[in-house]
Amino acid sequence: MSKRVIAAIAGLSLTAGVLGLAGAPAGAQAGTASESTTTTATQKPPKGARAVVQVSPNPTTKRGQEVTITGHCGGGEGLKAVLAGIDRKHPVLRNIRIIKDDPKGFVAKATLAPTIGNGVGPVFVDCGGEAGVTLLVTHV
Repeated sequence: MSKRVIAAIAGLSLTAGVLGLAGAPAGAQAGTASESTTTTATQKPPKGARAVVQVSPNPTTKRGQEVTITGHCGGGEGLKAVLAGIDRKHPVLRNIRIIKDDPKGFVAKATLAPTIGNGVGPVFVDCGGEAGVTLLVTHV
C-alpha cells in the first residue's frame, strides 16, 4: 500500500471513531466527565502548592470587616505570611496577624481594606515550602 492510502485509512478511522464516540450515550463513552473529575479530585497538587487556605466570612459585606484565615500547610513548615491582593500598593487585607502558625492548622486575622470595592481578589499563604491561594469575594 502507498503512504497516501495508509494516511487516508488512518484519517477515516480516526474520523469514524470520533463520530461514533460523539453519537454514543454519555454512559457508554470511555473516560466520561464524572470519571475524569474523580481522577482529578484524588490527585495531589504539585509539591510547593499543597497548602490549603479558607477565608471567612466569604463573601465579605463591609469595609473594615474582620476576616479569619484558616487552613493547613500541606507538609510545609508552618504559616510564615499571608498576602492579599495583586500588588502591595492596593492591599485587599490590612493589619494581618498570625494567631497560630501550626502547619496542621493555622489561624490568622485581618481587616478588609477601607478603600476596597466590589470584586474578587486572591489571598495567598506562605507555609515555608508550600503555598496556597483562595479567592475572597467582596460585596460592599
